[in-house]
Amino acid sequence: MSDAASLPPEPIPGARLFFSLDPAVTHLNHGSFGTVPVTVQRAQQRLRDETETNPQRFYTVGLTDRIAHARRYLATFLGADPEGTALVGNATAGAAVVLQSLGLESGDEVLSTDHGYGAVAFAVERECRRTGAVPRTVPVPLASSDEEIVEIIRTGLRPGRTKLLIVDQITSPTARLFPVEAIVAVAREFGVPVFVDAAHAPGMLPVEVDRIGADFWVGNLHKWAYAPRGTAVLVVAPRWRARIEPLVVSWEQPTGFPLNVEYQATLDYSGWLAAPVGIFTLRNLGVDRVRAHNAALAAYGQRVVGAALGLGPADLLDPGGPTVSMRLLPLPDGVAATFPDALALRQRVAETLNADIFVTPWNDRGWLRLSAQVYNRAEEYDRLAESLPGLLAA
Repeated sequence: MSDAASLPPEPIPGARLFFSLDPAVTHLNHGSFGTVPVTVQRAQQRLRDETETNPQRFYTVGLTDRIAHARRYLATFLGADPEGTALVGNATAGAAVVLQSLGLESGDEVLSTDHGYGAVAFAVERECRRTGAVPRTVPVPLASSDEEIVEIIRTGLRPGRTKLLIVDQITSPTARLFPVEAIVAVAREFGVPVFVDAAHAPGMLPVEVDRIGADFWVGNLHKWAYAPRGTAVLVVAPRWRARIEPLVVSWEQPTGFPLNVEYQATLDYSGWLAAPVGIFTLRNLGVDRVRAHNAALAAYGQRVVGAALGLGPADLLDPGGPTVSMRLLPLPDGVAATFPDALALRQRVAETLNADIFVTPWNDRGWLRLSAQVYNRAEEYDRLAESLPGLLAA
């Protein structure tokens, strides 16, 4: 590796001023909860103030039009059909809407990989218990190539039985970019509908949802697109839209998708209506510049922390793609190999090192996932590299 390749990216001037994070804490887990820029916080607060000034007017005069306007803006940014896009609370809520709308029956099967998000797996298990369907998981080795991933999934499909395939665009526990467009094409050969869990994609990746061609696609905007928390989009292919049922029935039920999914009476809609300001903020910083910066900084963090943990180049997996802003590191054997131990280590690092990190068990081993965002600096990863080995050895 050349000296230039091992250097961190230059910070984006003034980017840290967009955020109100506690400067005493090192925030290296943007992927879990995101961070709302000050501009978006203020826009959302203005909407809350407007609501409380005259609640009746806010909820009864033009609200659904305002929701539709926000939806159109967000869908256009993602390359999705606004008429097939619904705003939802988060990716897991979108998954629940899809699962309950499928009409699963006894003997049907829902296929996932072992890189899936835990709460989505719970949603699958619940719907299968309710309907008599069967959840099934195929293992995908961490170092698999795109071609190998596609072939593993092809082999796992069971035409006639597999009623839904769930794949992640960027996996949460392993920070791996999956070749979802190729996977969708294979599933289409077998007549199997595909749900793409793209919780991390909006803002991080240059997404064109309609080009992917999935039957269902869901993405959070609060992680990498600077929206308020509780903002996600569910995109549904035309042939499924009439079958989509909301989790909660409202007065917009006769209207059909997407408004019947979005509207829930006195829900706080301020986050959805302020979400376009997050996209504006991202564009103001420079979308491509932000993506390149974050990916390069995450790779730098992986290198320096990995070296401190005694890991070699073969242990530093590249998740694939030049804009993936998360990187994975294996922890020493026996460290954080269970969920309670992983949570305990996160808390210990937070209390001892004033650093927020993401630690999770996967395939009986503990893993550290590092995120990078424009408010981060190389020295934050350097400090973690200096202090983490001693903390793990203590």
